[in-house]
Amino acid sequence: MTAHRSAEEVVAGLDLRGKICLVTGVSSGLGAETARVLAKAGATVIGGARDLAKARAALAGTDAEIGQLDLASLSSVREFASWFGASHTKLHALVNNAGVMACPLSRTHDGFEMQFGTNHLGHFLLTALLVPRLLAGAPARVVSVSSSGHRIAGVNLDDPNYERAAYSPWEAYGRSKSANVLLAVELDRRLRARGVRANAVHPGGIMTELGRHLTPEAIKEMTDRFAARGPIQWKQVPHGAATQVWAAVSPELEGVGGSYLEDVHIGLPSSGENATSGFAAHAVDPEIAARLWSLSEKLVGQSFAF
Repeated sequence: MTAHRSAEEVVAGLDLRGKICLVTGVSSGLGAETARVLAKAGATVIGGARDLAKARAALAGTDAEIGQLDLASLSSVREFASWFGASHTKLHALVNNAGVMACPLSRTHDGFEMQFGTNHLGHFLLTALLVPRLLAGAPARVVSVSSSGHRIAGVNLDDPNYERAAYSPWEAYGRSKSANVLLAVELDRRLRARGVRANAVHPGGIMTELGRHLTPEAIKEMTDRFAARGPIQWKQVPHGAATQVWAAVSPELEGVGGSYLEDVHIGLPSSGENATSGFAAHAVDPEIAARLWSLSEKLVGQSFAF
């Protein structure tokens, strides 16, 4: 049984008219539900998706604007950011929701390992390019959708793209999800004094298209790796989207940043990889966060002075 609110319950009574919210990965699942709920509450919603037709179908009945966005292509990220900036001078909430999970070893258009490149570097570049709009919309928020899978592995700053180490789909996923938390930590440090706060979110276990790349071997690894945790407590999409909607717009989180959120509350430190809740120390280490930021600037070929 789900022990917390649905996304619609999170926004009940809120009037989001005048708020501009951008959500990545809106063609299905958590992204589509997040965009739909924010739009229903009155926000102007902009969605990013690789498959525009699928995204339009998922958000039929809303006034959401949808733009082409492939986070596995830095040029696509830059084009999307320019497209958004051409028609919007402000941004009040950015929900970095899209991602891939435990896929076989493959590379992005720019040669990065697919999970690190898509889940982290694509969102890193998008977020950094949109910072001027976030500052113009302050108070504003950035939501970095992570996972309890971040506890599997921290980032590897020396070999982020598996150029030397043997590839593991779940280890790579854990690295990328740790990077999502670290992005929130460093971004919040850089921008909180100017009214932009960033938090990371674990939505919970949800059956979505995120698992579309899972091979039988990856499923077995997941089963073996997580057996010590006990049965996965699955959520429905409306409850899975609740924490990221809460992070994006709830007055309850005014002034909160650099935190790891789960089940519509602020998470606590975990007791290890097999814990059922909480965050790992490696994902909130400010020194690692700063080093990852510098590495990410180098990899995307652009520095950001903020």
